[in-house]
Amino acid sequence: MSTQTQALEKKAPAALATPERPAARRVFSPRADVYETPEEIVVVAELPGVSEESLDITLEQRELTIRGTTAATTPEGYRLIYSEYGEGNYERRFVLADSIDRNGIAANLKNGVLQLRLPKVKEALARKIPVKAE
Repeated sequence: MSTQTQALEKKAPAALATPERPAARRVFSPRADVYETPEEIVVVAELPGVSEESLDITLEQRELTIRGTTAATTPEGYRLIYSEYGEGNYERRFVLADSIDRNGIAANLKNGVLQLRLPKVKEALARKIPVKAE
């Protein structure tokens, strides 16, 4: 890899075409809320325009990556004269704690909102310790 290519990757990795990213498009980091209960962590992320088929969620080592692509949104027969919505793809990464049960992760996409449920391993669950008086 040339020095020029390496410099490009550091400045704008989303602008490079790769097999996973066929054309240069903007890449947005979707907004996300993270909730915790005694049993699990719940991540809710906004992915407007992303369908189930264009959503890719991977777990490698401790890194959970969410990638989504959107289709063009200009209706046929119309010419765009003003836009507040930017077209592009979505990508967000999270590093998981060791207390997450990696085999139990579940994802649900509804109306452009992704909900990830990350269950805690049994050993990490909070529990009350009974005390006996002697």
